[in-house]
Amino acid sequence: MNIKFDSYITPVYRFIGEVAAYLRQVLAQFSYAILSQMSIGAGVASARDARPKISRADVSLGIVCPMGNEVDSAARLVQQALDGCRAFKAVEFYAVLDRASHDGTRELLANYAISEPRLHVVWAPENRCVVDAYVRGYKEALAAGHDYILEMDAGFSHRPQDFPQFFDAMEQGYDCVFGSRFMPGGIMVNAAFRRRLFSRGGSWLTNVLAGTNLFDMTSGFELFSRRSLQLVLDRGIQSRAHFFQTEIKFYCRDLKITEVPITYSTDGVTVSNDALRDAFRNLWRLCKLRWRGDPSAR
Repeated sequence: MNIKFDSYITPVYRFIGEVAAYLRQVLAQFSYAILSQMSIGAGVASARDARPKISRADVSLGIVCPMGNEVDSAARLVQQALDGCRAFKAVEFYAVLDRASHDGTRELLANYAISEPRLHVVWAPENRCVVDAYVRGYKEALAAGHDYILEMDAGFSHRPQDFPQFFDAMEQGYDCVFGSRFMPGGIMVNAAFRRRLFSRGGSWLTNVLAGTNLFDMTSGFELFSRRSLQLVLDRGIQSRAHFFQTEIKFYCRDLKITEVPITYSTDGVTVSNDALRDAFRNLWRLCKLRWRGDPSAR
């Protein structure tokens, strides 16, 4: 009985230690935010962690954007996204569509691609969930040989106007640049209270339990180096709903990562109960891996 008791109490002590560590991290984040506003933070960060510089003129960029029923905005989004990447050596846009799209978006983009060779319309009728659409886009971009892959949502919920801060961070040598709605300068527009609660609460809970340290653990506006995205795919994404964004950040937590502020405009879509169950199930799985010291959690 004592052995069984110890097997339960040890993770509890570890959890208490993680909570204390997280509170210290929150204080550090708050202090850094104040320094950033005083134009000191950038100097502190660069002095602490010098990284090899990257020029976007030498980078091939792939933009992955799953789409549904976006006939009113799809072409404008593609054009604005491509226009925002003119400084790159090469850029291509991968619009991933499946059977969830039935308003003519696929046909519209296929016609647009005739005159815009940088647009690739990826038809994926085999997709069974939103995660499949993103993973298909990742694989298309990696197969094309891109150095960095930018992931964004359709419908202008993620704005091409926010691209520059991602690219500026990329040029500082980061493996992953995550868009954040909750760091200083980040904004979440038109979101219901329930959506804000789940996004902020999910970020806090994951940081406490999984040992991550980001303002926003649920955002899907992200830039990955080729190496980091391949690492994620090699490990495998088990979540079948929106928690996969959090799962990805967990897998990348030991890489060179940073956050940049974004403006996110939601279309009012709510979080389903199935998605919440998926989130709690997979968060618990990641926590157990970490507490047991499983190498797959690193």
